[in-house]
Amino acid sequence: MRFPRRSGILLHPTSLPGPHGSGDLGPEAYRFVDWLAEAGQTLWQVLPLGGIGPGNSPYMSSSAFAGNVLLIDLGELQQRGWLSAEDVAPVPGLDAQRIDFGAMVSFRMERLARAAARFATQAGAEERADLAAFVQRYADWLPDYALFMALAEHHGWRDWCEWPDGQAARTPLALAAAREAHGARIAFWTFCQWCFFRQWQALRSHAHARGVQIVGDMPIFLAYQSADVWAQPDLFELDAQGRPTVIAGVPPDGFSATGQRWGNPLYRWRVHAQQGFAWWIERVRRSVEQLDIVRIDHFRGFAGYWEIPASEPTAEKGRWVPAPGQALFRAIAEALGPLPIIAEDLGVITPDVDALRREFAFPGMRILQFAWGEDDTAERRFLPHRYEPGTVVYTGSHDNDTTLGWWASAAESTRHHLREYLATDGRAVHWDLIRAACASVADSAVYPMQDVMGLDGAHRMNFPGQPSGWWVWRFGWAQVPADAAARLRRLCQLYDRL
Repeated sequence: MRFPRRSGILLHPTSLPGPHGSGDLGPEAYRFVDWLAEAGQTLWQVLPLGGIGPGNSPYMSSSAFAGNVLLIDLGELQQRGWLSAEDVAPVPGLDAQRIDFGAMVSFRMERLARAAARFATQAGAEERADLAAFVQRYADWLPDYALFMALAEHHGWRDWCEWPDGQAARTPLALAAAREAHGARIAFWTFCQWCFFRQWQALRSHAHARGVQIVGDMPIFLAYQSADVWAQPDLFELDAQGRPTVIAGVPPDGFSATGQRWGNPLYRWRVHAQQGFAWWIERVRRSVEQLDIVRIDHFRGFAGYWEIPASEPTAEKGRWVPAPGQALFRAIAEALGPLPIIAEDLGVITPDVDALRREFAFPGMRILQFAWGEDDTAERRFLPHRYEPGTVVYTGSHDNDTTLGWWASAAESTRHHLREYLATDGRAVHWDLIRAACASVADSAVYPMQDVMGLDGAHRMNFPGQPSGWWVWRFGWAQVPADAAARLRRLCQLYDRL
């Protein structure tokens, strides 16, 4: 699908300002949308909106369908009378510059529990009816999710295969007993999902009113400790005890000499195909309901994926296994029609991956930081003069260093190539790359907020292969250069992206 010529910003909601330890769907998100409109930006790209998993990663979600309850705006719950002013008053440990996940999660989950309890006793008929309609609308995944989360809590977040046999195997008698025993927590998790979806749709409506579309992110894999793997284990490569036999990752690359051992269970594609890819069709359907454009992460995994024996401590001893991407996307297209999908075609891209993307006319990605260095011809496709219109260009992604951080550590040959190519001295290299992206023939140009702000590597969002210490970055409005919005708007005027 060809997109119109436009421009946008990459920023996860957790990085927004706010008083409760991390950004959320509250007033600062609305302010950011207004800033985007002022800056002539018509795209807001976010990371996955599902719950976080190991390492606090949004790419290790506990559900393919549920939202991240930590993004719920507590202020809106106060406005509805379910929290008091004292409840939402910040407490020590809620850092405005970085996310302290321990303090933030504890604070937010406790307040959500208070709100759910007050809703149970104080909600009006209209609110209860709206919640009931929400439960009915999402009956295909919500009951399993809420029960899974209640049981995971009860069992101290141990892997579900270690739960009592009846619960792990989902026998009807055990599930009925669990629903009766944990009814209050099931109601809590259901209430939180209702709050998330209400608030997300309100924010998205505001974005649409300001001419901004939301680009979301759909991870190819799920966490093992997820409602989907527990509820439908036949769709995943698990043994008789429910443990993964093989797991996902990527082979050794520029990020890691031993590869990346992600640990997600792999799909049992034979079963998906036998079922007409019904689970995937529903997953994509729900994604395009929630988002305007869907970026599919690790697209190359639909042509072939790196299979690692679960017993291996690193990703080195894996193998490439073909995947049924063509049959999958044909089934999705037949069920849902043409879809606004971006294919994250980074990493080891072989001809079959490119052919799959082109067959379905999915725009691919280009990262400007990968383009430079005349002695290395492997990344020539990232040079702007090699782009084609059906492309989305980024100065960098959430997995890269900020442009200033990357420039500070770049080899002199890399710097020399960039300076010659862009006819610049490199003193404001972040704006050089933003301009190059904006001027290119790529249909869409997206810039991480850190690059617009001119921030160094201390503000990096993630480092692939490093399992902890990331996803913590936040900003304050005082850090945003006063002329940034005007500069972005002028570039969009010059290069026809308004």
